[in-house]
Amino acid sequence: LPVRCDHGVDEDVQALFARVESEQGRCDILVNNVFAIPSGELFGTAFWKQPIGFWDTMHRVGLRSHYVASVYAAPLLLKSQGLIANISSFGGASYQVNVAYGVGKAGVDRLARDMARDLEPHGVCSVALYPGVVRTERVLGGELPFSTEVSESPEFTGRAIAALFADPKRMDKTGCVHVV
Repeated sequence: LPVRCDHGVDEDVQALFARVESEQGRCDILVNNVFAIPSGELFGTAFWKQPIGFWDTMHRVGLRSHYVASVYAAPLLLKSQGLIANISSFGGASYQVNVAYGVGKAGVDRLARDMARDLEPHGVCSVALYPGVVRTERVLGGELPFSTEVSESPEFTGRAIAALFADPKRMDKTGCVHVV
């Protein structure tokens, strides 16, 4: 069921989960995958030469939106002993794109770990996932300087999330970072 939702607007996210609760009564899997990479010189430019707005964009629509969606989804996930899959990046563990990107992705990793602490007693699993280079529209269009020679489809990560949810031992993986 497609629903228009601006993840930079908390009320949109709240309305989305109110609709899920009204129509479904629960949520099995939350995939926090929203992220905004602003256009401009992100790669190879020192952080002090980039607009402050790069930081704000990547953290408002990224780390913050993961948190907000998780807040509204958590009561529904408790009903199904569900899964929160926070899409992160190898940039959370080592420098890849720029300072704002790395800090945001490291924050996603920490968010998954800390949420797991609160959710584990309720049987809800929270993880951070590192896909490789994903063939998104911007990557395929050449806007982002990533090679697609070794890359994966968005479906590949989706299959990994479905397999994790189906794993009867998924709680053994909660609070950790996993490579797709």
